[in-house]
Amino acid sequence: MSATGVRADARIVARADGHGGTVLPVLDGDGPLALRRTRSDGREAKVMLVGAMSGPLGGDRFSLTASAAEGARLHIGSAAATLALPGQAKGEARYDVRLDVADGAELHWLPEQLISARGSDLYVTTRAELAAGARLVLREEQVLGRAGEDPGRLTSRLTVRVAGRAVLDQELSCGPGAPGGWDGPAVLAGHRAVGQLVVVRPEFAEQPVQAEALGECAALIPLAGPAALVSAVAPDALRLRRLLDEALAMLR
Repeated sequence: MSATGVRADARIVARADGHGGTVLPVLDGDGPLALRRTRSDGREAKVMLVGAMSGPLGGDRFSLTASAAEGARLHIGSAAATLALPGQAKGEARYDVRLDVADGAELHWLPEQLISARGSDLYVTTRAELAAGARLVLREEQVLGRAGEDPGRLTSRLTVRVAGRAVLDQELSCGPGAPGGWDGPAVLAGHRAVGQLVVVRPEFAEQPVQAEALGECAALIPLAGPAALVSAVAPDALRLRRLLDEALAMLR
């Protein structure tokens, strides 16, 4: 830790073991980004991200990189929600996630919610790079403020590329100082929770999903290439998770 905040990096590498399973030759985290392998389920390796410290706080810089090599199956979750807080160090905090998925590999990135507490300022990026035959399930959920609290400033950018081609590149900024309209009817419409679910499967290239409204607060959108996006808003984290879980069950 320094006057400019905490620097923390985590790295996960998953490879097929040649016997129908997945091994983790690299599982390395420091500071607040502690990684734990949990009980495997068949061919899939499971990793839990455990927050060892509060944060990210103002001025912190966190990064996590996960790679699934050919034939590997990797599932990454987190033990608790991530809470963005104001800190003693001035300036924006950053949390950068990079996911790389090779041909024939599958990666599930399913962390718990990111909560933007009052006074915080966080820029989070999630970038997924997939080979043409890769599979991905990616969920991100953001909650604006704790119960009865105004949010901090939260900007999130989500990018997904398949075989070098961008299929999704979007950015949303909410809270004090964000461009006007973020809480208006065209964006959050007064809701406090927003989330995305991205599913990439090679078969979607030949049989794309059909666009449809999933109730009043969620929509299923086919993306260019073998991918689909579910975008949802909700009054709270519990109802947001329910919407995204129902959408994922439908896509399965």
